[in-house]
Amino acid sequence: MTLRKDEISTLLKEKIRHYEDKIVTDDVGTVMTVGDGIALVSGLDNAMASEVVVFEDETRGMILNLEEELVGVVILGDDEGIKEGQTVRRTKEIVEVSVGDGMMGRVIDALGRPIDDLGAIMSEKKRPIERVAPGVMARRSVHEPLMTGIKTIDSMFPIGRGQRELIIGDRQTGKTALAIDTIINQKDTDVRCIYVAIGQKASTVATIVEKLKTSGAMAYTTVVMASASESAPMQYIAPYSACAIAEEWMESGKHVLIIYDDLSKHAVAYRTMSLLLRRPPGREAYPGDVFYLHSRLLERACKLNDELGGGSITALPIIETQAGDISAYIPTNVISITDGQIFLQTELFNSGFRPAVDVGLSVSRVGSNAQFKAMKQVSKSLKLELAQYDELLAFTQFGSDLDPVTKRTIDRGSRIREILKQAQYDPLSMGLEVISIWAVEHDYFKDIALEKVKEVEEAMHRYFKNKEVLKKLEEAKELNEDIENELKEALDAFFKERNILGADNAE
Repeated sequence: MTLRKDEISTLLKEKIRHYEDKIVTDDVGTVMTVGDGIALVSGLDNAMASEVVVFEDETRGMILNLEEELVGVVILGDDEGIKEGQTVRRTKEIVEVSVGDGMMGRVIDALGRPIDDLGAIMSEKKRPIERVAPGVMARRSVHEPLMTGIKTIDSMFPIGRGQRELIIGDRQTGKTALAIDTIINQKDTDVRCIYVAIGQKASTVATIVEKLKTSGAMAYTTVVMASASESAPMQYIAPYSACAIAEEWMESGKHVLIIYDDLSKHAVAYRTMSLLLRRPPGREAYPGDVFYLHSRLLERACKLNDELGGGSITALPIIETQAGDISAYIPTNVISITDGQIFLQTELFNSGFRPAVDVGLSVSRVGSNAQFKAMKQVSKSLKLELAQYDELLAFTQFGSDLDPVTKRTIDRGSRIREILKQAQYDPLSMGLEVISIWAVEHDYFKDIALEKVKEVEEAMHRYFKNKEVLKKLEEAKELNEDIENELKEALDAFFKERNILGADNAE
């Protein structure tokens, strides 16, 4: 069959006209289906992954799936005003969040909008929430300590600025309490803090904010909240938004501590979105790229080299386990990304040993490079002594006759364990931590009844707060011969005075 010249001309004109229409309408699409915070949109042929789109009711969405005929959009907010057939337009931008000093002391949502009734945030600068982590040459190895104020951690599992240390354990074992204590301990330091609440109850976050206010920590803390009542997309972007805020400070030479509470709920939010977008599920119904979800987030925490200002982001991600199973999919993923983990055990918590840190399963792979010399000097044998104590305690359950060496090891171990107990919201200065551990290591508590050890330790701290030796120790950050002699004299005087006055009157 042959075509006449006029027919060919008509066909070409038709093709060209449709081609021009396509170019014009390329930035506008149509909602095909919507529900559960997900919209499938047709017509956005030139759309990009992670691009922001705007629906007719001005609700924003983010493109996650690029398919042959459709794009999958996660809705950043309420989807009630979005209906099938409505138009969607591209913005040619990716999700950004406000950054800068105006964020300090504020409670914001995952998009950086204030939710604390303190007015608008005074910040003109914005940053994309997603960004490639600094390369190897931009980094410096961890060498500065970040003190938590918790004796167990600072002595045996120290954390350095720029480190990623996982806090892992079952629910109700004190994971959040440990993180909040670390934030409170940054008072009077140059560290800024960000607390990211993912999938928590709003009332729980309100309690934490109130505690940070009463302790004076809210002044240098930003709280990013994507509560359990918010959509999965908002929970998904919250940690990335918080990290963008932290990076702005890090790149201006400042130090930041960021708490992700918790990444288990973050992974569940991502799984929810992925299943709704019909991504193929892998192990435990998580999509195959769930490892990348957390690795690209945690890799952004680092210590920059001096040429780039020497700033740092220290990340403390939290993971919740089920029945202590740290071999599950998400826990093993995050363990492999981080520089160590602090494992909190339910049995220890229930037996009254708090913080319930399991000494055997916890580790800090790079933190010892950043530990203060004084802490390193007093804590070098702590792990071994506690391991011996646990082993002997289990063994002696089968018999009552103990030889003197075994009895002494158990008595000493029980006092070390008692000294390592610490009340919530009561972080200690480095000097007081060192004094407590030095005193128990040198058997000053050997004649104190086990139930009185904490009471005597508190009295000892009050006694040392007025002593010059504490100031010298905190300035020198090491135990030289002179400081050790002064410390010994002060401890001798305290315990002698206590014996003369009696336990109830000694201060």
